[in-house]
Amino acid sequence: MISLRARTIAIVGAGPSGVIAAKYLQAEKAFDKIVLFEQRSRPGGIWNYTGDQRDENLFSIPQTNPHLGHQKPHWEPVSSGETSTNNTHEDPSFLSPMYEKLETNIPRGLMGFQDLDWPKESQLFPTHETVLKYIEDYGKDVQHLVQYETQVINVIPVDSSPTGAWKVTTQNVRSAESQESEFDAVIVANGHFIVPYVPDIPGMREWNEEYPNRIIHSKYFRRPEEYRDKQVIVVGNSASGADISNQIAQYCEKPLIWSTRSDSMFSKSHGGNDKRRQELSPIARFLPASRGVQFEDGTIKHDIDAIVFATGYFYSLPFLEDVEPKLITDGTHVHNTYKHLFHAPRPTLSLLALNQRVIPFPLAEAQAAVLARVYAGRLSLPSVAEMSAWEKPVEQEISDPRNFHLLPFPKDAHYINEMSRWALSAEKLDVLENDGQGKIPPIWGDWEFWCREQFPAIRMAFGKLGCYRFQVKEIGELGFDYEEHLRQKEREKEGAVEDGEKMI
Repeated sequence: MISLRARTIAIVGAGPSGVIAAKYLQAEKAFDKIVLFEQRSRPGGIWNYTGDQRDENLFSIPQTNPHLGHQKPHWEPVSSGETSTNNTHEDPSFLSPMYEKLETNIPRGLMGFQDLDWPKESQLFPTHETVLKYIEDYGKDVQHLVQYETQVINVIPVDSSPTGAWKVTTQNVRSAESQESEFDAVIVANGHFIVPYVPDIPGMREWNEEYPNRIIHSKYFRRPEEYRDKQVIVVGNSASGADISNQIAQYCEKPLIWSTRSDSMFSKSHGGNDKRRQELSPIARFLPASRGVQFEDGTIKHDIDAIVFATGYFYSLPFLEDVEPKLITDGTHVHNTYKHLFHAPRPTLSLLALNQRVIPFPLAEAQAAVLARVYAGRLSLPSVAEMSAWEKPVEQEISDPRNFHLLPFPKDAHYINEMSRWALSAEKLDVLENDGQGKIPPIWGDWEFWCREQFPAIRMAFGKLGCYRFQVKEIGELGFDYEEHLRQKEREKEGAVEDGEKMI
């Protein structure tokens, strides 16, 4: 077993996962120094909408390299009536994947923080503006711990001990001044929606050279009106692919071509009219001569005006490139993690919210509760050998390394409860709140499991309402009745008992 006792902790990123970590650490009353390093000039992380900013140093066509270095800032004039954090006329902006009409695909009651209710007037599936304000409100009591406009450039071990400290090199994005500090533990909370992935498809390079600026990644999509009367292909059937294709289908030349590899749980969840979208197989090759593409089923489409690749992101940790063994190789997942959370060879490094197909806020809370208690010395970890062996059966279970951090329902729900119960097994201390337990992480019960299972159908019903969806605040307004769900379970239970009695 490994027992850790950290006094100083650095958190990379002050978005939602970063402030979650800070709040759980602060609640332990065990640390001399907690610092959140945030490259932006304001809270909220990627939920800060960056408008028409499209250009950045992390994109090419195709884009198959996860090792592109650090995201560089774009300097934006401070809006009239606003004040820069440094009383200057420009603020650093780091491009965000938020688009103008983005709404969450998770109902607010399921995706919220433990100790903060959503505004009563906000719609059931909140807009990105609502989510940003919600995160800002949640993180108010840890703002004194944040160093804004500070980019983490490099993190390396101080020595060879698996419980050793880390040297963190940061750079002020405004002055370019560097600083080195030493921390007992480092928590990575900067997310994984930074370096886009666009597959290398035959003919793509030549097509892009002949028709520049027609191929983009969903990270750079902003508004559907830009595709009015154009022949458009959207590639990818994730939540963003489904939503963006539905939005563009309302304006583009009909039908929009939706290139997907498999059926999607989100295919109808945004209320789209299927007549507006034609689903086709993946793109097999680009045809520069006719500005066309050929699909794997042999279908050919010519005179394509725009292609949006909603094909996801690489895992990319440029500030950890010097750490051995490597955390990032091909960018499909983070190597050498224990329970998707601790860097197994050296658990004083941890990584929050790596998982996908999950409800991120409560998952990050459950993980942060474990981290806080481990670094405070209230929980122990298995040996390095045991932690290092954890990922082998996970790798054997999956066919594609891109699925390593995937936790589709009900795996995500069980994982949240596993982490929270682990945290709550920690030694109690009189100085802590909640009868010595400390800050209480989420435990999902029947309602959360029910809502999590139903939310694609709930999202579909919400989307079908069109502009009337803005008035919907509760799941029950869409016909989803949890109390009826409980009654049905009781009826099924009684029926099973009756059947058993008849058999006897």
